[in-house]
Amino acid sequence: MTVSPPSAAQTAGPTGDPTVPGYDAVLLAGFGGPEGPDDVMPFLRNVTRGRGIPDERLVEVSHHYQALGGRSPINEQNRNLQAALQAELDVPVLWGNRNWAPYLADVVGQAHTDGQVRLLGVATSAYSSYSSCRQYREDFGMALHSTDLVGRVRIDKVRPYFDRPGFRAPFVDGTAAAIASARAAGVAVPELQIVFTTHSIPTTMADTSGSAELGDHGSGGAYVAQHLAVAAAVIDEVAARVGEVPAWQLAYQSRSGPPSVPWLEPDVNDVITALAQAGTRGVIVVPIGFVSDHVEVIWDLDREAADTAQAAGLFFARVGTPGTDPRFVAELVALIRERLAGPDGSAGGLAGAIRRPDFCASRCCVNARVTRPTTAAVDSAADWQGLDVDGERLAASGIPGVCATSP
Repeated sequence: MTVSPPSAAQTAGPTGDPTVPGYDAVLLAGFGGPEGPDDVMPFLRNVTRGRGIPDERLVEVSHHYQALGGRSPINEQNRNLQAALQAELDVPVLWGNRNWAPYLADVVGQAHTDGQVRLLGVATSAYSSYSSCRQYREDFGMALHSTDLVGRVRIDKVRPYFDRPGFRAPFVDGTAAAIASARAAGVAVPELQIVFTTHSIPTTMADTSGSAELGDHGSGGAYVAQHLAVAAAVIDEVAARVGEVPAWQLAYQSRSGPPSVPWLEPDVNDVITALAQAGTRGVIVVPIGFVSDHVEVIWDLDREAADTAQAAGLFFARVGTPGTDPRFVAELVALIRERLAGPDGSAGGLAGAIRRPDFCASRCCVNARVTRPTTAAVDSAADWQGLDVDGERLAASGIPGVCATSP
């Protein structure tokens, strides 16, 4: 599917003016990952900068990467996604990372040099929370701040896309195929449990995910509610396909915080152990919280969770992530096309999880620890006028989508 060309006003070419409607390029924003063994420790220090995590702990985590050849597959996956999007879009598709080269600040600086001053950001995360949405908006804001491009480049962000059918379709296919494999192995659907997984985050982050103004800030927060909605939708489609409704639950993985800080539970390994003790004969793990098969998915599920299931004598299968599945790519292209046509600000989506707006509400998914400039928000001028960031006073830009916001 190729996106139809936008209007003449949108395709007139870079003007150097970020207030002109439309976009000059799409900016794919990733987490980043090491490309070789020598990159692993510097990468982990980038990820944990300012959090006071000792090198001894980082060395433990580095073993996960070293066991996989000293590199993460995430950069290659993002290069593939960039190429797949570029094949369908009529605007350039750029790619930058938070924690490793190519760094977002470098990409944004080069975009400005090339005359691309209106960028539409697409994060490689589908849900609402500080780490999966607002932090990417902060990445954009910090990139503009560090390159002195506040007011000269606009970066908007595509809304979280957890509710799009093309995102969940690969999970539906994979789950149905895993059930068929379980049946072939002599494990019936009533003896199975589908365990959906996502990245655990601090409970305070989960509770502040989303926006109270949109009505989905209640018990559990938007992050949990959105995952539950996706899981329920996947189960409905799988049940229609296999003729039975499998039992399921949501679990969490990849916790990295100290034991003293509450994070979302239960852990996937604890769930597998408990299921075995309760008489379940098989478990199918479906990582709905992830866009691609990066190190956390491969290590935490294909190794640790699989080992836990094997030790308990359970049938085990792990469903793949969307990656560059054509349906997922087409969904992102459609979402980008919507924004090329102009923000609609509408709500809707899956039952139990309100669709996110095109521009996040004021104070959405706030970070209680630190204040950073963000983009793609509608925070009021009172929230960000003269904000102090890293000892510097930021002047208000007055340009929608290019502002410093205060939590």
